[in-house]
Amino acid sequence: MTFSVIVPAHNEEKFIQACLKSIASARNEITDPVEVIVALNRCTDATEELAIKFGAKIVREDEKNLSKIRNTGAKAATGEVIATIDADSQMSPNTLSEIKRLLSSGKFIGGGTRIKPERLSLGIVMSSLVIFAFAVFRRIPSAGLFWCYRHDFEVIGGFDESLVSIEDLDFAQRLKSHGAVHGKRFGTLWKCHIITSCRKFDHFGDWYFFKNPAIVRGLFRGTNRELADKFYYEFKRR
Repeated sequence: MTFSVIVPAHNEEKFIQACLKSIASARNEITDPVEVIVALNRCTDATEELAIKFGAKIVREDEKNLSKIRNTGAKAATGEVIATIDADSQMSPNTLSEIKRLLSSGKFIGGGTRIKPERLSLGIVMSSLVIFAFAVFRRIPSAGLFWCYRHDFEVIGGFDESLVSIEDLDFAQRLKSHGAVHGKRFGTLWKCHIITSCRKFDHFGDWYFFKNPAIVRGLFRGTNRELADKFYYEFKRR
């Protein structure tokens, strides 16, 4: 089994080293080949230099569209299995071995993983519950880090490029439906997790999404360019 790990990155010099180190640790837990692809998006900092330092393959996509950025990385992938992780997240050391175990069982089409924030507060918990409520309403399975065979990624068309937000959750829904047709489950990596940054909470405030559920609703529509720019594409990295 061969792996391609795709990391979309827009000015991520603060976080990408920790992300790539976590992938390297996970790679050390298996004997299978693992390539890392960093999909650069309008980077003006040291992200590219740091990615090259870690031996990553570099691709570019400058549109403000995470689906296109992720798909550009996937098009360059040569591995049998595709996994995606954001540059401000870190995977557990056993992540790739768990993905291999579940896919090798033949019972899973792919899946997501557990998510742990880098810090917790009451505001973050309450804001996360608001986001979780919208996810449950949309019947969205686990998220965070996605994994599946490249063949299945291609069959469902990768990430939907008509969306400017929640493209990852839409992908999970479609992968789950694709698996159901073939008698396979959408799995969750319960024995591992990702740790993700709280930079948006640091910037907007821990209680922001709890106090502004309409913002969450707008982002969950997937087509609001103004909100997508505010929270993703024009969000100022620190």
